[in-house]
Amino acid sequence: MRIHILRVRTQAELERVLAIRNEVFVTEQGVTFEEELDGLDHLPGTAHVLAVDDDGTDLGTARLLSEPEHPGVVHVTRVAVRHSARGRGVGQAVMDALEALALAEHAAGTPATVRVELSAQETALPFYDALGYEVSAERYLDARMWHRDAVKVLTAVPDRG
Repeated sequence: MRIHILRVRTQAELERVLAIRNEVFVTEQGVTFEEELDGLDHLPGTAHVLAVDDDGTDLGTARLLSEPEHPGVVHVTRVAVRHSARGRGVGQAVMDALEALALAEHAAGTPATVRVELSAQETALPFYDALGYEVSAERYLDARMWHRDAVKVLTAVPDRG
């Protein structure tokens, strides 16, 4: 199985993303529908990615938020992988795609860097730790689940072409 990452550009693709998020967060984890739909999906500076299998089966998704008033800082949110696709590298592929997108579109300064921030469910901390995120010691409840903030600073490699 190969994992293909699509940048979501149409309403139909966004509906596929929302279906995965509903399945994972609302049905599986018990997050309320109102908590899941936070009003940030259509904001300028919001990007979604969708992971699909060779046969077109939707596997996972994630969202990248940026704010023009904070250049060089982005937020990864709504990372969700369908239960049937877990353990197959989908989460890694989604995060790799978002990090590449963050560097390509949101890096600032010299050298060009971007600070990637996220709020991780504690059950997912080993995943983010393995990806190189520094996890805060402070924990807090969000949607009745323990979370911790995590950060990773990415630096663009200069084009030597």
